[in-house]
Amino acid sequence: MRFLLLCCIDEKRWEALPASQRDQIMRDYGGLLQSLDASGQHLASAQLKPVATAATVRAKNGTPTVTDGPFAETKEQLGGYHLIECKDLEEAISIAQRIPTIPIGGAVEVRALQA
Repeated sequence: MRFLLLCCIDEKRWEALPASQRDQIMRDYGGLLQSLDASGQHLASAQLKPVATAATVRAKNGTPTVTDGPFAETKEQLGGYHLIECKDLEEAISIAQRIPTIPIGGAVEVRALQA
């Protein structure tokens, strides 16, 4: 089964961390991805640019409109994703629990891909 791990964190909190701590977290991410590559479970990953660079498209009176920024005001923003292959949800959650931003207040939404 394929799962998408949606990694969210408060961007202001992330930016407030010392650069050395952010660098260590990103090295930890690299180690996690290496282990998932070695097991054949890692299919794709990407880090997203800050929400200030985003645009949202929605319909207004049936006509598509574009607004700057994310679609909703939230404390946590989507910062990146990992597409993984797992035998089941339990295994996907086990991998999600290893995401290095969780200890600093991050959250990971684990979603199965529709077959």
